[in-house]
Amino acid sequence: MKNKGLISEINITSLADVSITLLVIFIITAPMMTPGIDVALPRTDASLPHDEEGITVSINKGGEVFIENDKVDINNFEKQLETILRKKPPGIIVYLRADKEVDYGYVVEIIGRMRKSGVKELGLVAEIPYE
Repeated sequence: MKNKGLISEINITSLADVSITLLVIFIITAPMMTPGIDVALPRTDASLPHDEEGITVSINKGGEVFIENDKVDINNFEKQLETILRKKPPGIIVYLRADKEVDYGYVVEIIGRMRKSGVKELGLVAEIPYE
């Protein structure tokens, strides 16, 4: 029997094109998907990337405090953080993201409240300076 031009192989060229396109899109958008409140972080050479799992506490320019994305009343901050810590594994890191415009004394007060809540591991988040 004569072959009438039928191709028995699968053409994967378009599949490869779509896969590469999706990969590029994810590489570009992944850094923009970090959860949290928009704060202008200070820059330092000593900053390490914040890529471990943990709890994020943010203080915005207006002095409002957030645990993850939820705004927290400063009077209930310790109690709410303690409740969240009980649900997490022991030794979880709590990351503090404070706007560079926030008063230093206020940041120290929040750190003290975090320690009273039972935070053992605390990480301060800063941006790496542009080169």
